[in-house]
Formats: sequence, structure tokens, C-alpha cells
Amino acid sequence: MRRAGRLRVGQRFAVVATVLGLVLAGGVVAGTQASVALSRARDRLVLRIDPAMTTALRLQNAYLDQETGVRGFVLAGDDRFLAPYLRGRADERRAVAQLDRLISGDGVLQRAAGSLRTAVALGATWRTGFARPAIRARRTKVRTDDVNVGAGRVRFDRVRRGTAALQRELNLARMHATSTLNHSARRLNIVLGIVSGLLLLGGVLAVLVIRRTITVPIDALAGEVRRVADGDFGRALEATGPLDIVTLAGDVDSMRARIVQELEASQAVRQDLERSNAELEQFAYVASHDLQEPLRKVASFTQMLQRKYEGQLDEKADQYIFFAVDGAKRMQELINDLLAFSRVGRLTREHQSVPLRSVIDRALTDLTGAIEESGAEVTVAGDLPTVRVDPGLLALVFQNLVGNAIKFHGEGSPHVRIDVGEAEGEPGVCAVAISDDGIGIDTEYADRIFVIFQRLHPKERYGGTGIGLAMCRKIVEYHGGRIWLDTDHAADPARPGTTFRLTLPIDVPDPTEAS
Repeated sequence: MRRAGRLRVGQRFAVVATVLGLVLAGGVVAGTQASVALSRARDRLVLRIDPAMTTALRLQNAYLDQETGVRGFVLAGDDRFLAPYLRGRADERRAVAQLDRLISGDGVLQRAAGSLRTAVALGATWRTGFARPAIRARRTKVRTDDVNVGAGRVRFDRVRRGTAALQRELNLARMHATSTLNHSARRLNIVLGIVSGLLLLGGVLAVLVIRRTITVPIDALAGEVRRVADGDFGRALEATGPLDIVTLAGDVDSMRARIVQELEASQAVRQDLERSNAELEQFAYVASHDLQEPLRKVASFTQMLQRKYEGQLDEKADQYIFFAVDGAKRMQELINDLLAFSRVGRLTREHQSVPLRSVIDRALTDLTGAIEESGAEVTVAGDLPTVRVDPGLLALVFQNLVGNAIKFHGEGSPHVRIDVGEAEGEPGVCAVAISDDGIGIDTEYADRIFVIFQRLHPKERYGGTGIGLAMCRKIVEYHGGRIWLDTDHAADPARPGTTFRLTLPIDVPDPTEAS
């Protein structure tokens, strides 16, 4: 029974991503607002209030310079004592202009702007009411007693109080800006902490949701699939969770059902094949016993007839007897080769780990007679590995290939070369090349030569049953390798002869066995 959620996996991911995105967007908005407030408070403090406080101090010093210059001039009557006054006036104008630029237009500094206007007005009153009249009077009068210094001191005390009030207002504004800055910083940290916490919580919840609604159903489905893969093909797959996981389970279950049907059909075919193999084995038994026994009698009696009456009958009779003997021998050879071909891969023997050199030497030993008779020269080159094979069957491959190279030689003594090396691009596989300088094979017959009973030459010229190369292919493929005709060699007119190539798996020792 399958229970499917209404949402697919992608839709569930979209929901989780949307929630996390909304949390992140809200955090970005709140964080941006807090950051803007923090930046505004920092700019007011650093770019306005602190420079304004420094400038207000210069303004106060400018008034002090003016008062000092006027007092010195009144006492001494020397124009040189007016230099601080004149310098103070210039500093006052610059300071007032800078303070106007820093303070104006900011609501927090509105009180400070009022204090600045008051201080400037008090300074102007002091100059018009005392400083300028005192300077004029001292220029026209010789005695200092004629100047009302006390009234000037009273007026200048008001200027001092005005600049002090400006300093107080700026200090208050600085305290307020510092408090706002700290508050904005705390707010930004709180927003970042909340957003980070929400994102962490959302991530944990997303993991839990994904695990519950996706990972757990997939793991359960994977377990069901593994049980089916382990051989429980009759087990129907069950799944819960998102719609697409349940749909996938249904598709896999449909595939399982089809595999079961195919398996049942293949089992029926296998039973038929087993019956055919049993019949083939029965045929092999009949061919090896019931057929060969009368064939041996025919061959034996025709040979006796040939030995006893050869030359006593006419020439036609001797020729007929020769044909009968030759046909019986060929029939025996054909039956033996067919039996050997049918046994490859069917009557299996345990493979052995043997050096490839020993397999080749075994094949060459069986060909000793043909090698000596033809004067053939066989060389083996390369790094010969150890292979895990049926030595007897693999020796038949080399025996057939080297035997064919000797049989189909050219005018001189045949030269056969066996080269062994690693297969390019196939680790753990060795490549073998058997080359000769014989009559060669056309490339158009590259596939035909491996078909059973296919011959390229009449049997009167070259003996054989046409089974050898087909048996070689069957043996090599039985060992997990490949065999083919080197068409590049066959197509090159400058290179006489033939090259067959084959691959064999190398026997790699198991390190656990060595330990």
C-alpha cells in the first residue's frame, strides 16, 4: 500500500526555501534600517558635533584674543597691541561660518544653533558697545581712566557666558548622539542575532523536514529495492512520502514485475536449453562411441583391403580404395574436432594460476614434429605474466595459431613470432600477438575465418576441418578475452604474412592471501 503526500520533493524544497527567504528578507530589511540609523548617528557625531565643538573652542579663543588686544591697546596706546584683536576678528568670522555649516539643518543641533546666534550677538554687542568706542577713545585721549573698562568687562563676561552656553549645548548634543549611536549599534546587533538565530532554527527545521519527508522515505524505498535485488523478486515495493517518491516506487515495482516475468520466461528457456544440452551430450556420447565404432571398422577394413590388394586390382580400384580410406580418416578427424569444440566451456575444469610461458612451451612441444619437419623458427618475446586459465585449453589456442602459421607458410622456412605485453588502456590485461611471414589472409575474411567449418583454401592443398580458429575464439572468450585478425597488417602489401592478436586477463594476486 502506498501513501503519497500532496507535494512533490521539489515543491517541498520550494516551501522551505520560501520560508527561509522571507526570514532572510525580513532580516535584511531590519538590518538595513538599523545600519542606516547607526550610520546617521555616527555621521552626526563624527562629521558635525565633534568638529563643531572644536570650532566653538576656536570661537571662544577668538573672542579672548579680541578682548586681550583691546585691553592691551587701552593700557599701552600702541597699535601693535591691536594685532590679537584683528586676528581674533578674522578667526571669529571663520569659526562662525564653519559653525553655521555644521549646525544648521539638523534638528538635534537646533538648540546649539540658537546658542551660537546668541553668542555672536553678545560678541557684536561687546564690540559696538565697548571695544570700538574704547579704541577710538584711546586714540584721541591720553589717559586710560577716560575709558570705562569695567563696563567692557561686564559686557565681555556676557560673551564668555554665551560661548560657554554654546559649549554646553554641543556637549548635550554629543551625549545625545553618542546615546543614539550606542542604541543603533545595540539594535543592529540584536537584529543580526535574531536573524542568525532564525536562520539557524530554519535550517535545523528544514533538515528535520527534509529528513522526515524525503530522506526517510528514500531510505525505506532503498531498503525495499535492496531486498528485491537480493533475490526476493516476489516482494511488492511499498513507499510513503512525497508524490514523486511514491511514483518512483511504482515505476520500480512495475520494472520488478516485468523482470519477474522475464525471469520466468528465461527459466523456461533455460529448461529448454538444459534439455537441448542434455540431448547434445547424448549426441556427443553417440558420436564418440556408436558412430566411431563402425567408422573405425570401415577405416580398418579399407586399410587392410588397401594393404592386401594394392596393385592387384586395376588403377581405378586402387583409387577408390584410397578415397575410402582418406574419407574415413577425415570423418574420424572431423568427429574428434567437433567433440572438442562442443566441450569448450561446457565441461569446465578449475582454472589454475600458471605462467603464460609454460602454456606456450606446452603448445610448442606438441608441435615439435611440425616445427622440425618445416624448419620453422618460433621466437617468444616480451614480459610474459602469470594467468589464471585452463592450461590445456589455452595451449590449444597457441597450438592452432602457431600450427596454422607453419602450415600456411611461404616458399622458405616459416618464421613465427609471439609478442606479449600489456594491453593499452586495459589494466590487468595482457596482449598477445602471433605473427608469421606466410601467405597471409585478405582483410575481407577477417570475420569469416572464425566461423566454424569456414575454409579459405581447398582441402586437397591444405588439410584441416575448418574448426581450429572457431575453437580458438571460443576458448579465448571463455577465458574473458578477445581474439581478432590484425587488419592493418593484412592490408599492408609491404608486410607479408598474418598477425593474430588476443587478450587475456592477468592473474593479480590477492593481497589478503599473501598476509
